[in-house]
Amino acid sequence: MNQPTRPSQIFLPGDDHAVLMLHGLSSSPLELRYLARFLNAEGFTASAPLLPGYSAGSEEAAMEVWLDAAVREYDALAERYARVSICGLSIGAALALALAHRRPQAQSLVLLSLTLSYDGWAIPWYRFLLNWAYYTPLRTRYRYREAEPFGLRNEALRAKIARAMQRSDFSEVGPSTISLPALHQASRLASSLRTQVRDIETDCLIVHAIDDETSSPRNARFVASRIGSAFLRTIWLDDSYHMITSDNEREIVARETALFLRESEAIRGGDDGKQPVVSKALARRLRQLAALGKERA
Repeated sequence: MNQPTRPSQIFLPGDDHAVLMLHGLSSSPLELRYLARFLNAEGFTASAPLLPGYSAGSEEAAMEVWLDAAVREYDALAERYARVSICGLSIGAALALALAHRRPQAQSLVLLSLTLSYDGWAIPWYRFLLNWAYYTPLRTRYRYREAEPFGLRNEALRAKIARAMQRSDFSEVGPSTISLPALHQASRLASSLRTQVRDIETDCLIVHAIDDETSSPRNARFVASRIGSAFLRTIWLDDSYHMITSDNEREIVARETALFLRESEAIRGGDDGKQPVVSKALARRLRQLAALGKERA
């Protein structure tokens, strides 16, 4: 039997723009580690907390408890930093949407592999029965077990994760199993968001793999077509599966996230009276655009 591993939070102090990072369902901040380190290297304060009732190792709770915990984390950052953005992965992206609805003053919103429906090509045919099973004795007995490809197109990393799943309850790409109550609460969260998306006006970046085996591109398209953001960018990846923060294009995900966050700052014009910070990624993009303009002149 697997020995439980204790998850830990990530907090990397940087400038006055903090990014609250929400991991996937029943998982840990480990799956956001690469992105957090990249953002911190670009100057951001990166915070990936453990949420009671949501994160691995905590007693399961209703989705309202998840959201309240996320709000507390946001408010704690807002007391210390001039700007706070919200970033979420998978169900964490759905939670990020709900948090942006509760805290519309957030600087920006980053949705990675957004999951409102488990409708990817690798989801077993009986997945729709699990909501029904929640109301049976299976509720306390059954756990959905993650299987290959574990959200990874990268075969070498997939083999590594397969070994890790045998040793621990979670890995850098998520948990080895998810309980029925947790899945049920995730469905409740998604249902509530479908009527709230139009009210969210926060600057928004959506990054999704076209071959996502867990949540199909329909999830991203649903939000992109309805969200009220004036500044909205959608990026499609073609060499990754669901866990885009760990897979083949994780560097693209990290660079585009950092770029979007700084562009959001620049668009708002530094309304706190401070000069907006230009990241290395944004500086490179501006130089490329300038060079292209000269070529066309």
